[in-house]
Amino acid sequence: MKHMNSCALGIVLSLLLLGCGKSPVVQQGRGPLPEKKVSGPILNVSLDATIDTLDQQVSVYATSFELIGNMIDGLMQMADDGSVKYACAKEMQVSPDGLHYTFKLRDDVYWSNGEPVTAHDFVYGWQRAIDPATKSEYAFMISDIAQIKNATAIQAGQMEPNQLGVRARDNYTFEVELQTPVSYFDQLLYFCTFYPANQTFIEKCGDKYATSPETCLSNGAFLLTDYKVGATSISFIKNTAYYDAAKIKLGGIHYEVINSGEEALKKYQSGQLDFVELSGDAVVQMQNSPEFKPVDSGFLYFLTFNFDDPLFANKNLRLAIANGIDRELIAKEMADGSAAAYGAIPRGFAFSQTGQDFTPAGVEFPDVCSYNPAKARDYFEKAKKELGKKSLEVELLTADGETQIICCESMKRQLERNLNGIKVNIRSVEKKERRKIMSSGQFQFGLNNWGPDYADPMTYLAMWVTGNSNNMGNYFNPAYNALIASCTDGELCTKIAERWAAMKQAEIMIMDDAAISPVYQKCNANLIKSNVKGVAFHAVAINKIYKNTTK
Repeated sequence: MKHMNSCALGIVLSLLLLGCGKSPVVQQGRGPLPEKKVSGPILNVSLDATIDTLDQQVSVYATSFELIGNMIDGLMQMADDGSVKYACAKEMQVSPDGLHYTFKLRDDVYWSNGEPVTAHDFVYGWQRAIDPATKSEYAFMISDIAQIKNATAIQAGQMEPNQLGVRARDNYTFEVELQTPVSYFDQLLYFCTFYPANQTFIEKCGDKYATSPETCLSNGAFLLTDYKVGATSISFIKNTAYYDAAKIKLGGIHYEVINSGEEALKKYQSGQLDFVELSGDAVVQMQNSPEFKPVDSGFLYFLTFNFDDPLFANKNLRLAIANGIDRELIAKEMADGSAAAYGAIPRGFAFSQTGQDFTPAGVEFPDVCSYNPAKARDYFEKAKKELGKKSLEVELLTADGETQIICCESMKRQLERNLNGIKVNIRSVEKKERRKIMSSGQFQFGLNNWGPDYADPMTYLAMWVTGNSNNMGNYFNPAYNALIASCTDGELCTKIAERWAAMKQAEIMIMDDAAISPVYQKCNANLIKSNVKGVAFHAVAINKIYKNTTK
């Protein structure tokens, strides 16, 4: 729908939704139903991409995670300071061997249809995530990362989903069994894949689940009121039946999908939007404004090379490209605060027990990804000789976001200037299509990205294991696979210092093989109205949380 101011939006929603102005109703054997009215200010926010899905077990994009996080609480949630705190759970007990978790659930959490949220909803949600029929790209979070008992066999089709190591001892006691201890297990539980799901509702909706307000359920701070697949606007109102509703000060959130930084800026300056993310020239225009607030997103952007492509199976070509791009220049041209990246793990994200950043400042792998045109030319000449080519024409795949296009155009100019005989054609497609093409292997090399799901280097390193759905370049290194396995469910998983050293060795393997080429670490160039306070920014999992936001 077209943008409207907070008051008008509230009036329209009130007219559209049944029960306007009524107090919460408690049905027999059920919880309170939310009031269907807007009671407070609406926060107007821009999104830079359409939504892939609002299905908590299927979604893969950060924008969708944010919207799902508005609607649904898991066992845990992330506090504003980044720590883990209780949400649907009120107590967690861990066995001495670290293999058994028992969660006591709150008994005052309800779905928006009045049904209580129970341990059975968590059992079903997690079984649904690992079920091959769901086709969840994040099923590996249940198996490879969380190490839940039997998950790997279920994912491989060797066992049934109901054999996953989870059970409901009673309505409000949820038990989990791991196959090996996971030191950061509680951090995983605020991620969407681990959210509860109402089986009866989902089965009734079928393939229409999470495609409209009528086919979504909320147990969280906000209710979805306006959405359809491919929509350019999405709206929420406060969930008055939320167990923590007294702390929610916003009356709702209204999103508009805007791909242009200039358009977002115009709507911000006209008062139509309270919070926008800028790109392109709009960043330069507003970077001195007191309302300009750049925030490190935690996202790493990197080149993925297709090892199944005859050209990019050649290591010298990969090294030529890696050494032929000036990452500092690219970051400067984007002008949004993003920083050059020189490793497979972003800086300022994962720290050892002694407080050491996994990725130190500076160029850690100079032979692989520093800007060195002379070295790049040498690698390229070797590549041409090995490939039997005098010149090469290659295609660079990217999503069609404004900053991604700026980055790719810069790389094209640099590579064609530094490598004699190369022509780079840029293919830009919608974000969802870019991922689909890469997943199918129908590309040569492309600008990829990943944001951390939890605060451990494994959230990145697991991507390049053989068989992982995010290993889009089909990189294959048995020694790498074995090293990662030793850190996840092998002998190092409980040896913290040794595991840390092994993960660093795994990163060295990735870089030495030129499996990827890091380009930049994304910073979001935000403009936020001065009357908006309390937006919680996180580099991990859900990037923006509005539960303590005021306007």
